[in-house]
Amino acid sequence: MFLTITVVGVAVVSLLLALTVLLRNPHSSYNASFAAFAVLLGLWIPANFFGSYKHANIHLPFLFFTDFTIAPLLAFSLSYFGLEAVRFYRRKTVKINSFLLAVVVVLMFVFSLGAALHLVSLPIYTASNVLNTRGVLYYPYNMYIGILVFVGLLTLIYSTIGVKKEYKQQTRLVFWSLFLVATMTIAANIVFPEIKLAQTLSYFAVLVMLFSLSYSIVRHRLFDLRLIVARSVAYILVLTTLSTIFVALILAITTLFFRDERIGVGIKGVFIGLALLLAFIYQPLKRFFDKVTNKLFYRDAYDSQDFLNELNKSLVTTIDLEELLDKSAEIIGNTLKVAYCTFAIRGAQDPALRLVGGTQKQLNHDAIGHAVSAASHHADKIVVLDELESSKHHLKELMQAANISLLVKLQGTNRGHTQHPGYILLGQKRSGSLYSKQDITILEIIADELVIAIQNALRFEEIQQFNITLEEKIEAATKELRRTNAKLKALDEAKDEFISMASHQLRTPLTAVKGYLSMVLDGDVGPVKKNEKEMIQHAFDGAQRMVYLIADLLNVSRMQTGKFVIENQPSYLPEVVEAEIAQLKEQIANREITLTYDKPERFPTLNLDETKIRQVMMNFLDNALYYTPKGGKVDVALQATDDSVTYTVTDNGMGVPKTVQHHLFSKFYRADNARKMRPDGTGLGLYMAKKVIVAQGGAIIFKSEEGQGSTFGFSFPRKSLELKGEKAIAKTVANLTK
Repeated sequence: MFLTITVVGVAVVSLLLALTVLLRNPHSSYNASFAAFAVLLGLWIPANFFGSYKHANIHLPFLFFTDFTIAPLLAFSLSYFGLEAVRFYRRKTVKINSFLLAVVVVLMFVFSLGAALHLVSLPIYTASNVLNTRGVLYYPYNMYIGILVFVGLLTLIYSTIGVKKEYKQQTRLVFWSLFLVATMTIAANIVFPEIKLAQTLSYFAVLVMLFSLSYSIVRHRLFDLRLIVARSVAYILVLTTLSTIFVALILAITTLFFRDERIGVGIKGVFIGLALLLAFIYQPLKRFFDKVTNKLFYRDAYDSQDFLNELNKSLVTTIDLEELLDKSAEIIGNTLKVAYCTFAIRGAQDPALRLVGGTQKQLNHDAIGHAVSAASHHADKIVVLDELESSKHHLKELMQAANISLLVKLQGTNRGHTQHPGYILLGQKRSGSLYSKQDITILEIIADELVIAIQNALRFEEIQQFNITLEEKIEAATKELRRTNAKLKALDEAKDEFISMASHQLRTPLTAVKGYLSMVLDGDVGPVKKNEKEMIQHAFDGAQRMVYLIADLLNVSRMQTGKFVIENQPSYLPEVVEAEIAQLKEQIANREITLTYDKPERFPTLNLDETKIRQVMMNFLDNALYYTPKGGKVDVALQATDDSVTYTVTDNGMGVPKTVQHHLFSKFYRADNARKMRPDGTGLGLYMAKKVIVAQGGAIIFKSEEGQGSTFGFSFPRKSLELKGEKAIAKTVANLTK
């Protein structure tokens, strides 16, 4: 009886396993080939058992021939499953000769049909057993089955060569369990067909195979059926518990309260009440056993979506690299339940590896550096220590030395170039379990998101570091500039003091020189010949220019010390212009320059510093004459409108280059072409002219084109400077009576 129940149970479990594996992935030929093998095994076991013994109410001849008919199909399905294992684990297809395949298939149908036609074996029924006689196809039949079983087992062994450790563990369990079943079945049905114990052991060998497959499913994720197995166990436990409670309560209640009664209304009410009670406790029991089976089969289980949501939330809350990776390492470590999680990061500017996030005290930085360097040449994005092939023994040793169980490459692109900003390093799972397909898949997903976040954080860190460096450099440069500026100020003050002192000291002898030369020219010391007068006049003009230069230097010095003062008085500019032109008549004649000036008949009297305005006018005139070639032309214009008063000097000289025009009114600045033509200039004339004009509320007029000439001048608002009344009349009368 026990053996019968065992055989039936094995057959049912085989068929259920076949259905479960097929439904798990119906598109996988690997799953389909195993499902076909399991279905045929589930059909063959009861046919072999019931066809070999006499049992009541069982049609033995039918089952006897079913046993011999299914056996070739079962052997063929085993060999086909072995070929699919090679393709699945080693990612390669075993090439089979088409003719040979056709022969195998034809022989399979021939032997199956021969078994049905009594050509393999003929049953002889005795009082308690069934004996079989050997037919003409008996030995070819058994040889065919033996060859196919051998091929199936051989391909299973071949599929384990050079594959990941986890795949090896899966296939080895399947191989050894199938090897045990094949050996015991051949021994019981071919070698020792008369010994009943051999057949009994063959059925238990199938039971062992089912236990081995279950262990491989749970421990090594064979066919990825752990969730189905866990839920099935949970439901079985729930149903068993409910049934036990129901039966125990029924027995207890009927024994205590309804011992001598037949099944009546009272007992039916009890049944209904118990059924309702069990309905209410079903869900709590189911949840309880789900938790129990999850802890048993999925000790490291987690919700992928919750994990992604939590990680994404942390990635958008900060841009600081240290904080970002600390939070990410904590979330990954807690979710995957690993011994540690940390990041090995390379900066954009610093190629040295640094560990960020998680606890790093127990980690060997040098060992991690060697492991990461070796892993960078590995083709896979995720490197799992337990799944490394034997050919990668060097990388495996380095990862073991660094205590790294799993390494994820963080690969990104920047302007079309692949970059590796770092790696995720994970230790062993705290439960001791292997990393699951769910772990690998979720790590692949988060790796892409982390790459973007890390690259942004590295750019931000680079910008921060650049800002710090820039601030330090700016601060250092500012200090240097301050020191240099202080030195320059000291030198400028010393220069101004020297200019002021030298100007004062030079002005006194120059005044004497001018005075005496003027007396000689006026004949105070006697008659002067014409050629002597010309020479003395040149000396007097030079002394006058020196006076103007000293005046400019003194004004510059006064500006620096805050002593530059505008002394306004009634000024009639037509006379000033005429007087300055008169002083330059000889210079104009010597350079053969045509100078035009139309003195205005009516012109307002203005409240200006006449001395300083005279210097400005003379500067513009002197420059125009000096920088205009012989035979050139200079136009002097003085105009008054209702709104403004304008003075301009226009020449057709060499002009000012456009590139240097914005420097022209700076202190001590002179254009290169001006330096070549007049090396003795100081660069103070135009600087002082602008200061004088602006200080009195006017504006400088300037335009120039290199090689075409220049226009210099100034303008004043008439209303604010014009004098009316007695002062203006007196100044006008004085000018007219000269």
